[in-house]
Amino acid sequence: MLELAADLLPLLEAGVPVAAVTITRVVRSAPRGVGATLAVTADARVIGSLSGGCVEGDAVMLGLDALRSAEVRRGSFGFTGPDDAIVAAGLACGGAIEVVAYPVDGAAPGVRDALRRAAAGRESAIDLDLGDGTVLALRRRSRPRLIVLGAGEHAAALCRVGAAAGFAVTVCDPWALLVTRERFPEASDLVVAAPHDYLASLEAPDERTAVCVLTHDERLDVPAIRTALRLPVGFVGAMGSRATVARRAALLTQAGVTDAELGRLHSPLGLDLGAETPEETALAVIAEIVAARRGASALPLRATGGPLHADAVAGCTVPTPVTVR
Repeated sequence: MLELAADLLPLLEAGVPVAAVTITRVVRSAPRGVGATLAVTADARVIGSLSGGCVEGDAVMLGLDALRSAEVRRGSFGFTGPDDAIVAAGLACGGAIEVVAYPVDGAAPGVRDALRRAAAGRESAIDLDLGDGTVLALRRRSRPRLIVLGAGEHAAALCRVGAAAGFAVTVCDPWALLVTRERFPEASDLVVAAPHDYLASLEAPDERTAVCVLTHDERLDVPAIRTALRLPVGFVGAMGSRATVARRAALLTQAGVTDAELGRLHSPLGLDLGAETPEETALAVIAEIVAARRGASALPLRATGGPLHADAVAGCTVPTPVTVR
């Protein structure tokens, strides 16, 4: 439910009755994991999804039933017999899910506050008493951070694509003329400062933080990269041609950056997608960040084997951001 916060809040504040259908268990593979939620209003407006379409209709009907009856409803899709027997006719991917459908009480203590935190991209948690002896414990982490250093056209495209991919994007550049809300409407934060100074003041950088250097100026690039490589961030990348990358590596070495630190640098930045436009380049950069974070090969899926989802293990429940007790 927390993933739908931005859409649910206006409805609840307007007094619109809403029911949510949340996945509580996944066996084998499913398009979405435990905690994924679909919401539905009395007039059948649908928000979110549980699958690629194979169970959406049934999930909507279950949610409408919960809304009309004001009671919790449970359902399962893909299970056909005892002992979690599954057939391919369940979900298109061959797995199975269990769900719980429940009316969302916008007046219940903590509900709107938790939704506001989630909508703002902050860490959020709430325990929902569903009224049938069940407590649904929902948890949502804050958005991962993407720090874009430089405010050119590639930075604007990276901000757009990064925000769409779920990152909280900060854009930093020394030139106030470039760091404007008109140029970066999707950014969470805009900072006018020398990039290395901003990085040195960064609060709580962690493995979910990615830093991309797009300043195209060695006077800014070198101190920014040196500072970023010494932070506990999960990804540091820098844009540039191969000649620029080689020259910059030499300058970084002269500036005291070790070979081990240089080994952390993703440069040239982005996967080889044959990108030409700023938007295509941004897509290549975000793809590399995601692949690096997940420890993925970045190969085409048809060239790999095994489960498509890292958590999809036959007969096991996916690790969950939601707990039912």
